[in-house]
Amino acid sequence: MSFWDVVWFIIISFAFIAYLMVLFAIIGDLFRDRETSGVVKAIWIVLLIVLPLLTSLVYLIARGSGMAERQAAAVKGAVEQQDAYIKSVAGSTSPAEQIKHAKDLLDSGAITQDEFASLKAKALA
Repeated sequence: MSFWDVVWFIIISFAFIAYLMVLFAIIGDLFRDRETSGVVKAIWIVLLIVLPLLTSLVYLIARGSGMAERQAAAVKGAVEQQDAYIKSVAGSTSPAEQIKHAKDLLDSGAITQDEFASLKAKALA
């Protein structure tokens, strides 16, 4: 195996991995798009299997800007969910709200009396 065979193998491997990344991005975008019907999504998937390179290029040209917008919206939603989770874990709610939530859990049977007392003590601390 010569040096140029290795270089060619690296180039082909890079192109294949780049193509797979584009393919997965397109498939992810198809399933993320709520405005596109299932039939249209199925047609895009079939075309991606039959004519992968041509279909990928057409998809990126025709729907590329929408892909960016849907990705940005997904990232924004994930950041908002993460911020809400961090806020809830950090205890940004008042002690009264924490105790009320613990009482609701106790009333629903999700926690025991001992767990309620522990949560109440933690909220008041």
